[in-house]
Amino acid sequence: MSNLREKAEFSYLHLSLAILLAFFILVTLYPSLEIRAKENQSKLVVYTYDSFVSYGMGPSLKEKFEEKYDLDLQFVATGDSRQMLSRLKRELRNDETQADVFVGVERNDAPLATEEDIFLPLTGEDIPALSSVPRRLLFDPELRLVPYEYGYITLVYNENMMEASEVPTTFEELTKPRYKDSLILEDPRTSSPGYSFLLWTIDEYGKDYLDYWKRLLPSVLTISGGWSEAYKTFLNGEAPLVVSFSTDTAYSVIAEGDANQKVLLLNNEGYSNIYAAGIVKNSDKKELGKKFLDLLLSPGIQEKIPTTEWMFPANRNARLPIEFYQYAVKPPAAAEVPLSEIEQNGDRWLREWSKAIR
Repeated sequence: MSNLREKAEFSYLHLSLAILLAFFILVTLYPSLEIRAKENQSKLVVYTYDSFVSYGMGPSLKEKFEEKYDLDLQFVATGDSRQMLSRLKRELRNDETQADVFVGVERNDAPLATEEDIFLPLTGEDIPALSSVPRRLLFDPELRLVPYEYGYITLVYNENMMEASEVPTTFEELTKPRYKDSLILEDPRTSSPGYSFLLWTIDEYGKDYLDYWKRLLPSVLTISGGWSEAYKTFLNGEAPLVVSFSTDTAYSVIAEGDANQKVLLLNNEGYSNIYAAGIVKNSDKKELGKKFLDLLLSPGIQEKIPTTEWMFPANRNARLPIEFYQYAVKPPAAAEVPLSEIEQNGDRWLREWSKAIR
């Protein structure tokens, strides 16, 4: 009997010690957990592309947002927009993302962005500034993706390396032997400008686009992983032609004081480029996300786009700097593959392209 009593007392002592230990751990950890929770609530995490942060309008947007809402705005930008979108989707599948907002979904990537239902549908009431965005820019009927800037993919050439009379003016001319190793491209699997150029060739040649690429490859010096890498190679003078944007002459004049970077329209057109932002559906800061998007579309922020993003602002009320207005090119015609076709065929096109360039 005494043994049973001793065992009961021993078990009770252990239980008491366990309870005390659990209480001690809870008391010790609770302040840090509370601090961490407060830290999470005091910041908005935005995934975006690297150039948006390095020299785009990211810093101005961060300053204005933090000043207006007294919250920390944290950008995560470790690659091109396509690379960051892939990262977001991968993290969401593993339930490990911190992202509240994504900035930088290009129109052509809309099927990739919406196929897994990761963005929150919005209304004009959610984003009042959306009323100043032209309807032609609204490519998502559910407004999961809200346009904030647009432009055109074109070729750009270095006037110091190639005279105006020497440049190709059509897709076919670009394949001529005199342009061997003259063109810098971006990989369409990882780069939005690269994907746009691929789609541009599909719009031009249809089912015969792979035959065109086989003729084009001798003219290609390199295929870079992203636009930043490609343009750096171009600025280093390694080749006279690069796939880039129709605003690059404006950049050359305003930022560098010369007009050596000239826009080149193949077949007298460019490929339509629209960039959009969305709120991550599982974010617990959806209302803050809406405020962020409304600020992103406000005239004051939109007027920074021409000389930071080097694109056209989506808000029709945003004023353009005089030199940007003079030198930024709006092509007479804009090519565009319907989103329904991209959704149906995009993966196949990329697979076919990957095999063709080996």
